[in-house]
Amino acid sequence: MLSQLVYVSQRQKACTSAEIDRILAACQKNNPALGITGVLLYSDTQFIQLVEGDYKVLMGLYEKIQHDARHHQPRMISVGPIRQKTFPSWHMGSKKLGEGKVDFHTDITPEDRVLFSRLLMGKEANGQQVLGLLKKFF
Repeated sequence: MLSQLVYVSQRQKACTSAEIDRILAACQKNNPALGITGVLLYSDTQFIQLVEGDYKVLMGLYEKIQHDARHHQPRMISVGPIRQKTFPSWHMGSKKLGEGKVDFHTDITPEDRVLFSRLLMGKEANGQQVLGLLKKFF
């Protein structure tokens, strides 16, 4: 079943910029065969990732993330079926977030700012709202 999963985690200090490059390269190499697409937002301290694909494949991927030393306290925000992929040609789009001001590519409302803060804390569970917010980065 085609599904979408969103999680947040704290980025371990040992996860360098070079390691992020390796993660993204591995996604570009491995995700096409797995049918996985999505986006990764990251800062010096956090990851937010949205992945799309077969439910069982996504759950296996999340299981690996939970045991990955580059992540601390991964928290699933949402998981569920979707009709079509939001990022069908992105085997892993990415954007680094600054620690101060966050740049969105569209206007952002005060409600969106609250939603983003809740997402960073792992407290937002409305998948549709999270998806709408993440799309504003790309």
